[in-house]
Amino acid sequence: MIEQLEEVSMTVSQEDINIYAELTDDFNPLHVDPTFAATTPMGNTIAHGTLSLNLLWKSLARTFDKEVLKRIDLDVRFLKPLYAGGTIVAGGRRSDHNDNEYEVWIKDQHGLQLIGGHVRLANEK
Repeated sequence: MIEQLEEVSMTVSQEDINIYAELTDDFNPLHVDPTFAATTPMGNTIAHGTLSLNLLWKSLARTFDKEVLKRIDLDVRFLKPLYAGGTIVAGGRRSDHNDNEYEVWIKDQHGLQLIGGHVRLANEK
């Protein structure tokens, strides 16, 4: 039984955010315009939430085989923004209450949780 997900990390540059904006056609100035973002309460550009979430999928893919990934339920909340230049780590651990459930997270370089939630694996037939 797998107790922990393999942790995966990356530093997200403004260039990464710009590339993700191209891929998703989401050019919100809060993501791609540092001058605009500096005038907002955020104070700097932030990554798209789903850019960070992709790192969690990478963690899951490194931990479980492809068949398991076809049958999961993912339930997450976006808690805090990821600023351009920030480093994030995706990971998780098996729930104490359910062998088929894992608590998952994306944390920044200071350990602050940016995304949190659960992954439920389908029961085997």
